[in-house]
Amino acid sequence: MTGALTGSTMAARDRAVAEARDWLGTPYRHQASSKGAGCDCLGLVRGIWLALYGAEPEPVPPYSRDWAERGGEEALWRAALRHLEPVEGAFLPGQVLLFRMRPGALAKHLGLLSEPARFIHAYSGRGVVESALTPVWRARIVARFAFPAADPSGP
Repeated sequence: MTGALTGSTMAARDRAVAEARDWLGTPYRHQASSKGAGCDCLGLVRGIWLALYGAEPEPVPPYSRDWAERGGEEALWRAALRHLEPVEGAFLPGQVLLFRMRPGALAKHLGLLSEPARFIHAYSGRGVVESALTPVWRARIVARFAFPAADPSGP
């Protein structure tokens, strides 16, 4: 998705940012996805998806804190490719950011761009916060995605 933004694409982006902001202050809880009660980074994105579309696109299997290191596969990236639209070009609010936390590691952190230089994410020990997209964070981004403009479960 690199072309012009449609009205429905912009609306989905705006709704995603508004929903992410409603999660601010939610405590960090591994594998959880409950606004106000607890979530991890995937749980935050799952919660935004539920608010936008009403149902998750697939069940999320249990995962350990070191799941990416054990599997050796880009499972989070592959899941994003199944359900979100890859984007290039400008960094726009509402884009889902996929991070590699250290060079050579698998991608295993997600956030949502809330402003051109800020993002919302669930971070261990801090909960759901809005952070500056500093050069250190920006260098960790390996892919960006958009939520589908329409409900992906039907016409």
